[in-house]
Amino acid sequence: MKKIILIAIVLVFLFFTFMIIGAKATENDNASNIDEIRAVYFSYIEFNSYIKGKKSEESKNNIKNILDNIKNMNLNTIIVHVRPFSDSIYKSKYYPISDTILNNNNEVPDYDVLDFFITEAHSRNLKIEAWINPFRISNDTKLDNISVDSIYYKFINSSDAMIINDKGIYLNPASVEVRSLIIDGIKEIVANYDIDGIHFDDYFYPNESIDLKSYDEYIKNGGTMSLNEYRLNNISILIKDTYSSIKNIKPDVKFGIAPEGNIENNYDKSFLDVNKILSNEGYIDYIMPQLYFGFENETKPFIDTINIWNSLIEVDSIDLIPALAFYKIGTVDTYALSGKNEWIENSDIIKKQIVISRNVSNYDGFSLFRYDYIFNKDKLNENIEKEIMGLKEVL
Repeated sequence: MKKIILIAIVLVFLFFTFMIIGAKATENDNASNIDEIRAVYFSYIEFNSYIKGKKSEESKNNIKNILDNIKNMNLNTIIVHVRPFSDSIYKSKYYPISDTILNNNNEVPDYDVLDFFITEAHSRNLKIEAWINPFRISNDTKLDNISVDSIYYKFINSSDAMIINDKGIYLNPASVEVRSLIIDGIKEIVANYDIDGIHFDDYFYPNESIDLKSYDEYIKNGGTMSLNEYRLNNISILIKDTYSSIKNIKPDVKFGIAPEGNIENNYDKSFLDVNKILSNEGYIDYIMPQLYFGFENETKPFIDTINIWNSLIEVDSIDLIPALAFYKIGTVDTYALSGKNEWIENSDIIKKQIVISRNVSNYDGFSLFRYDYIFNKDKLNENIEKEIMGLKEVL
């Protein structure tokens, strides 16, 4: 009898031990998920909707509501477009004020939009990163909207910038002076604002002729790199200098980039040396490839593509944070070829992508492109509503 009682006690003990271990394991899993980056992009397009043309009190309330929506969704990071067109949403020594924040009188608002964003984000325990397009001046070729008072206006009629038909106006990535201007602007943000990160997207080289005069000069002065090597090196210099400039001011401020998900395009079009920045320290803290592909994409299926990006990371301190295509939900994805109808026929793609991404070794979170496709009721469709329900389940 005593033996039976002893066995029963042991079994009860083991049962509760396993229950505790299981509970702790679940708790740890949940904790790791809570610690992940859960970001959403807030672009200049959203600024045009929620800030531009508004009275100060209205635009401030809009910012508060935007951050409340993000917080209530259990997201924890907002990536804010502070410089979409060589401009700024704050008062800068280097860049003209962005027209995306001008008030109802077409004037600069009576408050610092970036500072207000940061203060309100941090009060909600949200992180906020400053999103910069380093080389883009304009999406069209007209000079009317470019301020003659801007420090870079002198570049317009020189080899340091180019008007590109059907594309816009861009700064020359090969110009040392241009790169210095970009770095100075970043130093200004990091030094003056309590920002959590600096973020570049994939707008690097705009075409294959913008730097030809610069390259000819380089060769005349004894340069030996091929044109492709020269271009890759120019972007690598910018990224490395950006990283070191940030860390010299505030080591805790993160620096990351969001390149095209198609790795080949980074080399052939943007001239971003992906392997170099992912296999060497001193370039970035995280990589956020734009993995805007479904599972059925014929050329870049999501699972294969995220695994390739993950395998390229050879530095322990570099995190992988995939950017996911909320904007494609409920639409035809022509470039997916045979998988073009996937975003119409399914309504749990984002949920599945997050779950799969969490199992990748260098994973540190995800980002969603972009705010309006999640929170603007005018953009909702049946698939988006179901995807939002699925998103809430995994958050």
